[in-house]
Amino acid sequence: MRSVEEIISIGEKWVYSKGWQLFDFQMRTWQAYLDGKNGLLNAPTGSGKTYALWIPAALEFLKEHDFGDVKSEVQILWVTPLRALAKDIRAAMQSFCDDLGLQWKIGLRTGDTSTNERQKQKRSAPQALVITPESIHILLSQSDYPNYFKNIRAVIVDEWHELIGTKRGVAVELALSRIKKLTAHKLKVWGISATVGNLPQAKRVLLGEDLNRSAVTIKADLDKKIVVESILPDEVERFPWSGYLGTKLLDKVLPVIRGSNTTLLFTNTRSQTELWYQAILDRAPDLAGIMAMHHGSMDQNIRMWVEDALHEGKLKLVVCTSSLDLGVDFRPVDTVIQIGGPKGVSRFRQRAGRSGHGPGEVSRIYFVPTHSLELIEGAALRDSINEEKFEQRKPLEKCMDVLVQYLTTLAVSGGFRPTEILREVKETHCFRKITDEEWHWALEFITTGGSTLSEYDEYARVYNDDGIYKIVSKKAALRHKLSIGTIVGDPAMNVRFISGGYLGTVEESFVSKLNPGETFWFAGQSLEFMMIRDMSVLVKKSKKKSGKTPAWGGGRLPLSSLLSDQIRMKLQASVEGRFESEELRKIKPILDLQAKMSIVPGTDTLLIEKCETDYGHHLFFFTFEGMFVHEVLGGLIAYRLSRNQKITFSISMNDYGFELLSDRKVAIREALKLDLFSEKDLFEDLNKSINMTEMAQRTFRDVATIAGLIFPGYPGKAIRAKHLQASSGVLYKVFNTYDKNNLLIKQSIDEVMNLQLDQSRFIEAIRRINKQKIVLKEVQKPTPFAFPILVNIVRRQKLSTEEVTDRILKMQRELERTFD
Repeated sequence: MRSVEEIISIGEKWVYSKGWQLFDFQMRTWQAYLDGKNGLLNAPTGSGKTYALWIPAALEFLKEHDFGDVKSEVQILWVTPLRALAKDIRAAMQSFCDDLGLQWKIGLRTGDTSTNERQKQKRSAPQALVITPESIHILLSQSDYPNYFKNIRAVIVDEWHELIGTKRGVAVELALSRIKKLTAHKLKVWGISATVGNLPQAKRVLLGEDLNRSAVTIKADLDKKIVVESILPDEVERFPWSGYLGTKLLDKVLPVIRGSNTTLLFTNTRSQTELWYQAILDRAPDLAGIMAMHHGSMDQNIRMWVEDALHEGKLKLVVCTSSLDLGVDFRPVDTVIQIGGPKGVSRFRQRAGRSGHGPGEVSRIYFVPTHSLELIEGAALRDSINEEKFEQRKPLEKCMDVLVQYLTTLAVSGGFRPTEILREVKETHCFRKITDEEWHWALEFITTGGSTLSEYDEYARVYNDDGIYKIVSKKAALRHKLSIGTIVGDPAMNVRFISGGYLGTVEESFVSKLNPGETFWFAGQSLEFMMIRDMSVLVKKSKKKSGKTPAWGGGRLPLSSLLSDQIRMKLQASVEGRFESEELRKIKPILDLQAKMSIVPGTDTLLIEKCETDYGHHLFFFTFEGMFVHEVLGGLIAYRLSRNQKITFSISMNDYGFELLSDRKVAIREALKLDLFSEKDLFEDLNKSINMTEMAQRTFRDVATIAGLIFPGYPGKAIRAKHLQASSGVLYKVFNTYDKNNLLIKQSIDEVMNLQLDQSRFIEAIRRINKQKIVLKEVQKPTPFAFPILVNIVRRQKLSTEEVTDRILKMQRELERTFD
């Protein structure tokens, strides 16, 4: 029996033996953990937060046991959102145990874990398991899961800020509710979060009301220095447009790469990653062999090779997406480059922390704008980080699709008693307000398929066996186990060389547009499309330098509310003549021209510009609320205008504003007098202005898949996207017609309103506009603020990339000549 002081001393000696500093927040976390507390640790990336919790979690064993007194039982679950994180964390945890002589085995359980390794873990359980949320639920689907989890002492959820506000986070909540009741010990639950704006709520959601009452929040009191530098163009185009400037700055980006030890170059989408990799390789062929690419659609073996090479310092540059966002400790990385606006401060801060990934080290990140106006975001990001302003993550509530999947998982593993599970479920934040009616609907749904599907046996997956709900059909059980998880996307197709060899996956929607013989770029290689065979895309290498780049769903990122506010404040500063940042000074010519042609709107002004071009009559609204809000706001305003005047609009938008284009003059002054932005009948008008039914139907496909209504197919035999959409469409229409109270339909509509349309933020935007002074300017030509939206007209035409660029450059030159 060792005292807390004795085992803390063991941890201290190990830290000092590594030549590291033991920080105050780490010691406070050790003490709180060993005192039996639950909590949330908030610490910056690269501060040693992993060891802040892993060391006391492992050392607690030594309070009552000797170093070799080890049993084959899982005692600690370390939950990680990314498979790329898992390997690195496991290695750090195992290294600590090995150094101490603590004979613990640290296991790894993710979607990449082999069947052989899973069987080994079942026969001889590791003492700690690094695991993803999906893999926890797969374990819960096994008949002996109560025995497997009965000795769990602690669950530690890493990168909680990446899970809260997602269905994966809800899955973690449900798993914790079950494990709390299974373990023979008083379970400790801890979260680790680097950046989140609503810490108290994040802690409460993770721990549940029962554990949160006496829980602690520990903040690292470290001054983590982050240096943000914008890469500035020599000259700014007075009429900027998105995407054109980025790769033009390669000559300024390459010296940064060459002057660094190892650089991570982040893009916001997988398509951008492919494009930037090609561009760098074309401009700097000497980097071939010491640069690589990393994104989630590439073959796992290739990604693992890249990660290992990063660890070993063999790579000069990796072009990547969010697949390398989180907690992976790549010590050689000393520089990060962000291409284009990251759309959120937390995301930018997280990526910055990939460099200088160690206590006391400086994190350095370069911001590369894709058009000149985006430099405003660079200045806004720096100020937000310096002021430690980060976005909040709103937790989800009543995700009935996740609940239905969870109940089916418990039914597969041997069954459950509804009264017992209801008590547990109500302890989660997501389902704390679930009603008896909603609970009984969920039970009826898994047993009969609900009132409209009760005649079809395939939907009656679960049956009530004297109060125990269980699945006995092996086929139904297998299909469910293959479908566990909440990440749903367009079905992917494997990309393989016709001569053998696997590269990764592209979405079916992209492949459907390819013809045999066409070239596309993927995983950094030029590939010629040959044929489709057994849901695989067969290719061979091509020598062509040009070709299509795959596009993946979910590529658009919404501009955060916090960053929108910061951008408006930067514009207000320019209105007041304060050009304090280098970014604002650089784009001063653009702002001066905008002021000359129209005005630069401050925080208390809504600018509307009206002009006529060869394309028609334009109205530009500059609200700076982000593309998602503008998409909805544009539809609403177009609808309200059309009520007063028979007119049709096409709508374009970017993060700074939106455009309504018509072939007729718009009576905008009269419409403004009628309170165009009124909250009266807001949602009734909104439902009429956008195709809510179509949006809800698209969302329903994902909801229905998670709930088990739609089976995406067996491994290697995925069902095609159009068939999945057709199946979900039929079900949606059936429910919408004959079962309007179906909770999955209700959830789909709620998700459209709250997640896709961001209802609360939309209302906030409307209310902000109603407090602003509306300024209508009739201009002769499109202004610098309007031009980036105007060029979307060209992008919508069926032209090649080169033709689009030439057309936009011509428009730009014509406007430039007007003011030369």
